[in-house]
Amino acid sequence: MQFGLFYEHQSPAPFTAEKDRVIFHNALDELELADRLGYDYAWLVEHHFLEEYSHSSAPEVFLGALSQRTKRMRLGHGICVMPPKINHPARVAERIATLDLLSNGRVEWGTGESGTAVELEGFGVHPDEKKGMWREATEQTANMLAMTPYPGFEGEHFSMPTRNIVPKPLQGPHPPLWVACSRRDTILHAARNGMGALVFGFAAPEQAGKWVQEYYDIIRSDECVPIGHAVNANFAIVTALSVNEDEQEAIARGTEGFKYFGYSLGFYAAFGKHVPGHSNVWEGFKKAEAGIEDNHGNGGIGTPEQVYEHCKAYADVGVDQIIFVQQTGPANHDHICESLQLFADKVMPRLKVDEDSRLAKKQTELAPYIDAALARKPRMAPIAQEDIEPVRSYGLRKKEAGTFENTRSDRGGGLAVVADDPLALVSGQAEKAAR
Repeated sequence: MQFGLFYEHQSPAPFTAEKDRVIFHNALDELELADRLGYDYAWLVEHHFLEEYSHSSAPEVFLGALSQRTKRMRLGHGICVMPPKINHPARVAERIATLDLLSNGRVEWGTGESGTAVELEGFGVHPDEKKGMWREATEQTANMLAMTPYPGFEGEHFSMPTRNIVPKPLQGPHPPLWVACSRRDTILHAARNGMGALVFGFAAPEQAGKWVQEYYDIIRSDECVPIGHAVNANFAIVTALSVNEDEQEAIARGTEGFKYFGYSLGFYAAFGKHVPGHSNVWEGFKKAEAGIEDNHGNGGIGTPEQVYEHCKAYADVGVDQIIFVQQTGPANHDHICESLQLFADKVMPRLKVDEDSRLAKKQTELAPYIDAALARKPRMAPIAQEDIEPVRSYGLRKKEAGTFENTRSDRGGGLAVVADDPLALVSGQAEKAAR
């Protein structure tokens, strides 16, 4: 089994720039420690305008910083929001490729649609259109990363002419593709598109096992038609983590934050009325806290042995990766680090036994099914060089129209801006000499 860590950058009110600075730097320290301890993945969400619940609005920036603080762990968008009104596909491709180069090929490209009124309406996205936007943008972003040049596209939700996206990612044809899943139907949707399933549904092992079976049945079937240029057959599930040698201490350290996580998620998704700039999520939570049910018996909360049994139950039903949530509410940085260390010392080694052979066996078994799936994929036709319309500079267009004014004449300073094409001058002189 593999292990990841999940960050929302929660910041209960009253939040300040200084408080958020501490939260961000604590997260970097925690993940640097996790990298040394052998955790496999860091997953950063992308949310917008969700005061107190998630201040992770630019995960690509945070992951860029993290790429320089870690050496081995995979760096995951969990997820990149794909509707073009929020993130233009070309900008997604550029950021994914740049991060892949900075991290020496450690990027995991998670995708999703976004789901709250605060976010979608903030960018003018109608909820009925977001699934179509996700599909169009995800497929075309993968094409941009894999094709040289990208032939251009006229779609329902965005259009662009032929352009070559630079840089290209180190991982070819593109980093592994995932999609956020919260229900059974989205998990099956992930399998049909040949994508890893990032399951944020907090399901118990028995339910997760049924989903894993259905997911891999589709991966092995004719239903799997990849949306990208590679198949990423992986199933990951999110759960809480608070581990301590004393069970009651583990519960005490985790209870408030995990309750707040569930409350604040529900506030923005299910029952809340949010006044931008005047959020009261934490205040409401504290009033309701005593009546919110905890979930100690079904999460990774307890002693090392209890957490081992919890994780092993997922491993036994075929879950590939457990992603732990720790940075919830006013979570204590030292407690998070202690929990990471104790899990790595007492639990992880027992669950990592024969992991390399498990992965090798899985890859060998799935290889023919993946090859067949990729053969079914409809592919965008490349564009021939002679069919590419050259992009004339604005200066050239003005010269042709007789309106050009040279406002970039040489002012010294060691750098001269070339206003006229030197190759055209050379070509003209050669032609004249030939006559």
